[in-house]
Amino acid sequence: MEKLNPINSPLGTPDAAAVNRGDQRDQLYADRKKVYPRRVYGQFRMIKWVVMALTLSVYYLLPWIRFDRGLGVPDQAFLIDFPTRKAYFFGLEIWAQEVYYATGLLILASLALFLTTSAIGRAWCGYACPQTVWTDLFVHIERWIQGDRNQRIKLDKSPWSAKKLFLKVSTHLAWLVVAALTGGAFVFYFGDAPTLAKQFLTGTAPLTSYLFAGGLTFSTYLLGGIAREQVCIYMCPWPRIQGALVDENTLLVSYDKKRGEPRGSLKAAAAGDVLGDCIDCKQCVAVCPTGIDIRDGFQLECIQCALCVDACNGVMDKIERPRNLIRYAPEEHVTKKGTSLIFRARTFIYMGLIVLVGGIMLASLIVRADLDVNIIKDRNPLFVRLSSGDVRNGYVIRLMNKQHADRPLAIRASGLKGLTLRSTDHAEGKELQVSLPPDDSAAFKVFAVLPADAITEGVLTSGKGEITFEIVDMDGHVISRQNAPFNGPRS
Repeated sequence: MEKLNPINSPLGTPDAAAVNRGDQRDQLYADRKKVYPRRVYGQFRMIKWVVMALTLSVYYLLPWIRFDRGLGVPDQAFLIDFPTRKAYFFGLEIWAQEVYYATGLLILASLALFLTTSAIGRAWCGYACPQTVWTDLFVHIERWIQGDRNQRIKLDKSPWSAKKLFLKVSTHLAWLVVAALTGGAFVFYFGDAPTLAKQFLTGTAPLTSYLFAGGLTFSTYLLGGIAREQVCIYMCPWPRIQGALVDENTLLVSYDKKRGEPRGSLKAAAAGDVLGDCIDCKQCVAVCPTGIDIRDGFQLECIQCALCVDACNGVMDKIERPRNLIRYAPEEHVTKKGTSLIFRARTFIYMGLIVLVGGIMLASLIVRADLDVNIIKDRNPLFVRLSSGDVRNGYVIRLMNKQHADRPLAIRASGLKGLTLRSTDHAEGKELQVSLPPDDSAAFKVFAVLPADAITEGVLTSGKGEITFEIVDMDGHVISRQNAPFNGPRS
């Protein structure tokens, strides 16, 4: 047998046993064992670096991007403006009564998560979940200050000293700085970022800003620095839900037992023992951020980050054996050498629903009007009989101008013979001239008057009729047309 060169493991013989095992879940009050993830290099680690850089850059920098919307309108590209009850995202402006778009986004996000999980498992958790991103960032800060896995284990086991105190305090102070930046960045989404930042530094920001920033600072520090993987294992419901979304064709980080078993050291293999490719170096355990052993099979604690794949591939390269002993593969492929079917009925259904919901939202955005019209008829009394014999009905017409400029409009009514309009500010006529302020709404009390001779001629059926209100711009274009009931005496 060809002699294999031994691998110089950076672990030596550390305590690299999995600390979160499936056979320990029945222990309701098990003590927590700290996880010390080791640094690893590889393609999946690089993907995590790229995703971390993108997500953190978007989160921290988006409030500072400017977008010119014209005079008197906020120029922050993304802003949720509570005082005006509007949200801005570059050229898109959402009003409070259009909150259903937020509901649509949540539905799209849910469907995208279902699609991702059914195709590649818990990959959202492993790469882009905020808990993962910030925990990963905090672990790298800890590693930068205290050293890699072995150094951190040694430091925690050592007695307290000036050096240990300095390293621990430095780590937690760095975490608090990142947490404070995270809390501050969140608040900047709800106000002009440069102005709010200046107010924060001078102590003149609103109290609610300090409260929300402080709350998010504390939660980021607690969840990213202290709780870490406990959030993914115990607090988050998604590991339990994902079981309903994965099947035998879902790509999961899997260990090839047929190829890897039985495990044994290089020395045993060199002595002639018939062994698999797994040399039981426990590198896959040492790099796992949730402290599991991927060789135990599919586990709810696994966040599908594939760092164990990078670690195992590095070992396979050193001992000159084929890569991908641990890899992304469906369970069916690992156990029975089946074929991966990412595009299958389940994923096509999710993709179809995403296209459908996205298409409905897009169509709604394209055709939505920049003037909202709401007409409410007076119900008490339904009508008033004037001394002249004319019949008058009252209406409240509320107009919302979504343009950033004054808007002169005309209100017209038709549908019944001889119908005229009047208001407290306008004489009776065929139309009423009104003006709307920019980015605001206004309500107008309007009276529709039907002459007595029309009543005599029987234009109303059993005392009921229907009229049509038209909102017209100064060029004569009808912007909105709505029907409303008209009541009168029974003939």
